[in-house]
Amino acid sequence: MSPQRRHELTDEQWARLEPLLPPARPDTGRPNHDHRTVLNGILWRLRTGAPWRDLPERYGPWQTVYSRFRRWQQAGIWDRILAALTAAGDAAGDLDWSVHLLDSTIVRAHQHAAGAKKGAVIRRSGAVKAGFRRRSTSAASGVASRSSSA
Repeated sequence: MSPQRRHELTDEQWARLEPLLPPARPDTGRPNHDHRTVLNGILWRLRTGAPWRDLPERYGPWQTVYSRFRRWQQAGIWDRILAALTAAGDAAGDLDWSVHLLDSTIVRAHQHAAGAKKGAVIRRSGAVKAGFRRRSTSAASGVASRSSSA
């Protein structure tokens, strides 16, 4: 294998992940690209934030790497890997459950925390209350011009 690159798995990390991945060789059809190479490509993309199309050629075709990422996501493989690694880390005493991180991207703000002035009343238009569909101004004028020309 080539020398260790910054965004790639170490041999120790690969040894922990390999048993958690689907079989490398399918029962039928064309053989898969190497799981480790594809996984390193996925990690490179996730760590750099670059578009999939900018994936370096050493990881194989970007379409292959993206396809494997999405199929594993849809099949729940990433969730199973996370659960297995978490369980193993917990069993080994490597996890400190007293430390928690709460990211604001997953915390929903209450509607009253949206910046409206205190006591302000939000009123809906009469058309919405009466159950009428809203239409854009251009759609309404287009209908009027068609009917007048007929």
